Amino acid sequence: MATKTTLRTGSLLAATVLFLPIGIPAAEAAAPRPGASTLNDRLFPGLGNGGYDALSYDVSLDYRTGTTKMPASVTMRARATQSLSSFSLDSAGQQISLVTVDGRPAQYKLAKEKLTITPARPLYKYLPFTVRVVYTADRSQNPVSPGLDLPPGVPSPFTVWNETPDGFGVMGQPNREHVVFPSNDHPSDKAQYTLRITAPNDRTGVASGRLQAKYWHGATTTWVYRTAHPIKTDVVAIAVGKFRTIKQTGPHGLPLRAVRRARPHQPVRRGRAGDGRVVHLRTPTLAGREGRGRDAVHEMTHQYFGDAVSVRSWDDMWISEGHARYYERKYDASRGFTNLDQEPKDLYEADQQSRSQAGPMGQLNNQLAVLFDTDVPGQLMLTGLDTLVGDPTFRRIEQTFFDRYRDRDASTQDYIDVANEVSGRDLTQYFRAWIYGKTTPPMPERRPGCGVWRSGASSGVPPGRVVPSLRAESL
Repeated sequence: MATKTTLRTGSLLAATVLFLPIGIPAAEAAAPRPGASTLNDRLFPGLGNGGYDALSYDVSLDYRTGTTKMPASVTMRARATQSLSSFSLDSAGQQISLVTVDGRPAQYKLAKEKLTITPARPLYKYLPFTVRVVYTADRSQNPVSPGLDLPPGVPSPFTVWNETPDGFGVMGQPNREHVVFPSNDHPSDKAQYTLRITAPNDRTGVASGRLQAKYWHGATTTWVYRTAHPIKTDVVAIAVGKFRTIKQTGPHGLPLRAVRRARPHQPVRRGRAGDGRVVHLRTPTLAGREGRGRDAVHEMTHQYFGDAVSVRSWDDMWISEGHARYYERKYDASRGFTNLDQEPKDLYEADQQSRSQAGPMGQLNNQLAVLFDTDVPGQLMLTGLDTLVGDPTFRRIEQTFFDRYRDRDASTQDYIDVANEVSGRDLTQYFRAWIYGKTTPPMPERRPGCGVWRSGASSGVPPGRVVPSLRAESL
């Protein structure tokens, strides 16, 4: 009897070993645990999820006239960074009907903008897995971002679903893309995207990436777009409407694609990007404003700084908005529309008021400021850096930073490290004063005899203070 018991125990152990994934240490495979339900972002503490790395998303939306509800699904491919008994996605404003993991039905619970999923079998560290969520997206649902402190009666400025007379557009920044599709909605987890938009035949579906295919289904058409490089969730653009697409070629053969709203009986005219007749499709918005090209330059700059090189946390947002503003104004000046001798000085004089209200650009005191109070101080800091190191060195800093972090995320400290390395100087205090200082720091003398600009106060960064290292696809 004892012998039979021993044989059965041995057989059970052998069977257990046989079912462990090849190459996974038994100690790791034997201890699956829930993934973190937050990435502890300072500005958006509930955002993001741990335990896995998203690799790609396949999103389908079926737009129908006369209703705000759209049948939808998303398939996420990911790789586990720990052995998982459960994991979560950011999700809000959706009616979930089915969740599967690796093809098997999974248990799920949606609460407080988290879709917690328990797969039928544990997921093991290092191994890929696939989760599919079938749901209904409702464009009438625009839940306010948690932690956004608004006065009573004041609507949220972050509206993800934007209705138009003939369709809709999506604005997912900064933390609302998971209202469109369940995802790991944090800028540090970039992925590639396939976006399938179904709409009536008289409408056009447009989205981030390149158009891969169009399928007709009687009265509807499905448009399929795919990104060639990983991008962050909040810049995924989706829209439906009566659009016309204009393809152009920019400097050095740069391919440009603009989508304009079609008007009845109006022929499509070819114009310059940004001349007010086109809608610029970058990533977070489908928007065109009357202007002289600055909007197009601003959005195209984001494809380098903000998309191809994304921010690691929302405290690093100046990397995206500061660069877009800096190159936008350089372009405007080259066209004779902006005086770069006077405008920076005017902005400099107003900087202290902005810092007093919203905080320094690397330590903002509210979520609203992340899109509105990082561009101008970022422009000023980059202007001063160009003055400090000289234009040739500044260009090498920019190029080195972009090349090193392309298709990755980067932090403020990463940029500082590159600037110090390329310039051969320790510029840490300069950056710390601009990014974390409570008061506006001095602006380096821009040319001999002009003098150093001063706000009349110190930088507000105490000596020796340790400032924490906080952690695109071209269309």
